[in-house]
Amino acid sequence: MATRQNGIQRPPAEILYHNELVELKRSDRGPRPPGWQMSLNAVKTFILGDRGHTPKLVCSPALIERAMVTLATSRALLLIGEPGTAKSLLSELLSAAVSGDSTLTIQGGASLTEDQIKYGWNYALLVSEGPTPRALVPAPLHEGMASGRIVRFEEITRCPLEVQDSLLSILSDRVMAVPELEGEDGMVFARDGFNLIATANTRDRGVNDMSAALKRRFNFETVFPIRDLDEELGLVKREAAKLLARSGVPKAPDDDVLAVLVTCFRELREGVTTEGQGMERLSSVMSTAEAVSVAHAVGVRGHFLRGDSGRPEDIVECLAGTAAKDNADDLVKLKRYMEQKAAKRTGKAWQAFYAARHLLTP
Repeated sequence: MATRQNGIQRPPAEILYHNELVELKRSDRGPRPPGWQMSLNAVKTFILGDRGHTPKLVCSPALIERAMVTLATSRALLLIGEPGTAKSLLSELLSAAVSGDSTLTIQGGASLTEDQIKYGWNYALLVSEGPTPRALVPAPLHEGMASGRIVRFEEITRCPLEVQDSLLSILSDRVMAVPELEGEDGMVFARDGFNLIATANTRDRGVNDMSAALKRRFNFETVFPIRDLDEELGLVKREAAKLLARSGVPKAPDDDVLAVLVTCFRELREGVTTEGQGMERLSSVMSTAEAVSVAHAVGVRGHFLRGDSGRPEDIVECLAGTAAKDNADDLVKLKRYMEQKAAKRTGKAWQAFYAARHLLTP
């Protein structure tokens, strides 16, 4: 399995954590819901870590328990929250642990069509043979139902309403009709283990709001940003180290550099300093995932341009691009933050960070 990772930029969870999943399944003695590869307790251990297993994300254990119970009761799960709160990662980890496969994924978007989520046709075979099972090309929903696996639907509220509503009968009756085929081939019945995990971004509300009928077929779970500074710092350090290793960088940025980075992101995201003082929030996404991305960029910049592990001034360079994504006014707010908040902080890393404020463009 390690060989399969070679050259893959972003291995899915079932490959990345293959050995851990195998060990958990071998030692798992708990009851398993029909179609599941592991018990609920083993899935929870895999995601949150315990008994020597590394946590994969930071979130409330109650959230994981509610999500697992939802899936075990054959009710679809919808994870909602701000961008970068690890909704997609959570859906991937759940799918890998429950089904052993997280790759049955639908990426929502304005161009998504119904055949891309259900099934299509091999047109050469369709012309020569007509509509036959051999000519049918299964899409993720068809595959998930037929094999009893979890299907992931990313950014469901970004796809057209008619595509969303095509899920209604599938989630209610657990059957997909294929009217082009006759007899038993014309009906695909969901096997044990099949379910749907969707994600939705709270910033996309109003783009394509789900119908009330579809909402009733989901259990909603909100994924919140990490509340504890030390937990967020630890997560950013772990994930950045993994990304840097895959980029050929042997060492992550120093702890004091990462502390400046994570503190900035938290304060600019929440509008409150670590001392409890109010301040301006940025409208741009300042999530934990974005902090990991910046930490990755800082490490790459330092290693390949200078031969070090990254400096505080690199954070300023990367923050300029992050803050300018959604609103140019955020650059002004960021410069004001450095003048009013960062300037008062002690420590060499904070001083170097402040000294590089000229790298921001107003």
